Amino acid sequence: MKILHTPLSQVFVVESTSIVDSRGAFSRLYCEQELAEVTGNRRIVQVNQSRTHACGAIRGMHYQRPPHAEMKLIRCIRGRVWDVAVDLRQGSPTFLQWYAEELTPDNGRMLVVPEGCAHGFQVLEENSEMLYLHTAFYTPTAEGGLAYNDPRLSIAWPLPVTDISVADQHRQPITLDFIGLTV
Repeated sequence: MKILHTPLSQVFVVESTSIVDSRGAFSRLYCEQELAEVTGNRRIVQVNQSRTHACGAIRGMHYQRPPHAEMKLIRCIRGRVWDVAVDLRQGSPTFLQWYAEELTPDNGRMLVVPEGCAHGFQVLEENSEMLYLHTAFYTPTAEGGLAYNDPRLSIAWPLPVTDISVADQHRQPITLDFIGLTV
């Protein structure tokens, strides 16, 4: 596994290498030892999978507030997605900046989104599936979200939005007095 730094502090891209032969391919998706630089002493406590049917659909931008903040390690295991992290960390030099990475099973990339960052993605290929590893349990009362189309963030989604949940349609733009998350 190769760990790549991004412009956002503690947001990483992890590249996995596939071993390919006549039978197909084998890839290591997670290795605690190899990812210790990224995960530190955090434990993976929950693994989730999502399937999104429509090309252009968006899931996000979601996060959990402290003390239930979580690091997410995200892979696309089928299809193709444009995966986005937004820095919401109070005092961060990249506060309210975003970083995006195309994830596919073939490119073997995983986006690591730390505590204090929002996460979301847009589906670039129908029936895309995502695998998420979480370092905290989902806590509904700690859930937060950003408007995917917030003009202050200006996320450059690659496709027109075709589908978004009712909850995410009603997310409010960030106000000027938003100070961020303390993690």
